[in-house]
Amino acid sequence: MKTMNLKVQRGFSLITAIFLLVVVASLGALMMTFYTAQQQSSAIDALGARAYQTARAGIEWGAFQITQSGIVSPPYVFAAACQSPAVTSSVPVTQPVTLAAPSLSPYNLMVSCYATSNVEGSPWVYSITATASGVGGATPGGTDHVERVIQATIDANSGIIYQRESY
Repeated sequence: MKTMNLKVQRGFSLITAIFLLVVVASLGALMMTFYTAQQQSSAIDALGARAYQTARAGIEWGAFQITQSGIVSPPYVFAAACQSPAVTSSVPVTQPVTLAAPSLSPYNLMVSCYATSNVEGSPWVYSITATASGVGGATPGGTDHVERVIQATIDANSGIIYQRESY
């Protein structure tokens, strides 16, 4: 009778070993899934930070075009186009901008502008919107698409008076 008990016990340890291997492999796969998700989240966060800086550079480019238009020769076309009577807040002037910085140049940067003047002869007030989006061909709705929008209102005489950011 002793030999019969040994045979039963050998089969039980094999089942236990297989069960433990399956559990450990499942935990390993779950940990790899969490690790991959964390790495993707970190990469998207870095892309978003660069897109934000690209949009800020677009606002600064537009502000320079407006505030320096009377100083630098020839006058900048962007500021004059913003003052056009045909331009309204619903149809602003839009200018694509290419940046030289290697970390910001892959983004599509569009700077839009329109200007208003309440009283004849008063300084113009410009509304600028900079939109930085997509990198490496990323399309809206894709898992790697980022977009940052910054809006600023600028008085040509005193500089930025209001800035709003959206993510």
